[in-house]
Amino acid sequence: MGGFNSFIEEFNMPKSTFIPNADHDFLAWFDHFLANLKPEHGVADADLAALTAANADFHDKSRLAGNAAALAKQATADKSDSRKASENLIRAEVRRIKARANYTDGIGAQLGIDSSSRTGDLSTANPKLSGNDQTGGVVVLSFVKHRSDGVNLYCQRDIDTDWVLLGRATVSPFVDRRPLLTPGKPELRRYTAVFMSKDQEVGQYSQELVVNCAP
Repeated sequence: MGGFNSFIEEFNMPKSTFIPNADHDFLAWFDHFLANLKPEHGVADADLAALTAANADFHDKSRLAGNAAALAKQATADKSDSRKASENLIRAEVRRIKARANYTDGIGAQLGIDSSSRTGDLSTANPKLSGNDQTGGVVVLSFVKHRSDGVNLYCQRDIDTDWVLLGRATVSPFVDRRPLLTPGKPELRRYTAVFMSKDQEVGQYSQELVVNCAP
């Protein structure tokens, strides 16, 4: 029984207690281990070759990991510098845009530079829509969702007795791809939108946007 218990105790002992945990300590230990292996230790040539190859491989992988960490740190710093430079250019251009005589709130909403409504109360806010006719009934509708989850978009054409829900848009732009009611004939479409938050419409409906759809 004593021999069996000794076997169990040896089996349950950690197998690598003599191996350091930290990689740099392990690498130094591995180098020392190889340097001190002697023929009298009875290590077969094939085993020695495998150990030597493993040591070289771990040296290489450790060096690459160190380089990768340094590169990642530099890449993060470069990204931060790039963002600062980008923001400086953007802010300068936005100042010039807003200083022009033709600047409107609609332009600000279209470009996403109307910061006043970003922190506003959605219960009293309304989306600002802009649209571009792409001919054939295709209309590209742009909006800024600010702090909302998106917008519900509605449209009314000559045949509609009420506003028709086109769908919910969580990103801008939204494309209305419905064909013209009468092929080859222009038609007017009226659009409006309202903010969505937690699957509920909130705030006010936008001003009607009228788009003349060309054939």
